[in-house]
Amino acid sequence: MWKEEENKLKRTFEFKDFQEAFAFMTRVAFLAELQGHHPNWSNVYNTVSIELTTHDAGNIVTDKDHKLAKAIDAI
Repeated sequence: MWKEEENKLKRTFEFKDFQEAFAFMTRVAFLAELQGHHPNWSNVYNTVSIELTTHDAGNIVTDKDHKLAKAIDAI
């Protein structure tokens, strides 16, 4: 579930292993590129943490963030 805090949408995803986590990140990268909206994220082994904020709107959560979050959830 996405949480909105500190002007960011945040969510952490856990996978079976590093390979599944990395495959997820690759799919998200293609989505982000298509939308022209790129996440701040990190990966440690099987865990991917994502933060979404719209930089050109002053680092606040906008419809762009919600749209990308919904697309990520569809993966």
